[in-house]
Amino acid sequence: MKALFFEDLKGKVAVMTGGTGVIGRSAAQALAAAGVRLALAGRDSRRAEAIAGEIASQTGGQLIGLGLNVLDRSSLEEARRVVHERWGPVQLLINGAGGNRPGATAQDERMTGADPSERGRSFFGLDLGAFDEVFRLNVMGTVLPTQVFAQDMVGTGGVVVNLSSMASLRPLTKVAAYAASKAAVNNLTQWLSVHLAPQKIRVNALAPGFFLTEQNRFLLTDEKTGEPTARTRKILAATPLGRLGEVDELQGALLFLLSDLSRFVTGTVVAVDGGFSAYSGV
Repeated sequence: MKALFFEDLKGKVAVMTGGTGVIGRSAAQALAAAGVRLALAGRDSRRAEAIAGEIASQTGGQLIGLGLNVLDRSSLEEARRVVHERWGPVQLLINGAGGNRPGATAQDERMTGADPSERGRSFFGLDLGAFDEVFRLNVMGTVLPTQVFAQDMVGTGGVVVNLSSMASLRPLTKVAAYAASKAAVNNLTQWLSVHLAPQKIRVNALAPGFFLTEQNRFLLTDEKTGEPTARTRKILAATPLGRLGEVDELQGALLFLLSDLSRFVTGTVVAVDGGFSAYSGV
């Protein structure tokens, strides 16, 4: 990704949560190449620091790795203090932290039988503790970092990009908690875009389609053979481009939403999905 097309991003200060995941690492590479001064944050401070150092060496960019908990305000406030000390106020925020939990995932795509012994495989067998955990991570894990870091943008302007999901636009079977929580992220994105517009703060979301990551690998590939599961074959059949996405294919959309090239874009959810959301199946 060449920085030439995103010159306005050079030197801006950004914080990205969820930076140690597959998508986060790719996003960080694009941001660093564009000259953004990036605080790459994840739960594991050593991993965040290692990834930040690696990307800095590769790109010549300015990065720091931070360990934080997106559900702990004091942790977020401390991270903000570190960023201020290093570079000053935050101008860009990427809320990339989130995920799903196996306990909040139904084993069957549809409940086809009424036998009480099979109800554990359906919606009725979902672990409500895991369900709540998914909601807190995806929704509150977006709310709290925005409350903390976007304070720096009040009066001066800035950009927030939330990581949503294709499951937010078209509810997917099995992942009830994940789909519902990401739909909430979309709604929150739109609400914030209106609420913060007078402060010149733009708020948008990215909704990736199907990308193979560590969190969804157990759903998309056979653990023994590495081959696509039956579910993945269904996904590919419903994706007009006929393949899973590669994480670097999210970079252009992210940089566009962060840059002045999208200065009249706010309150929108951009799908990067190979056409999945456009295809009706017939």
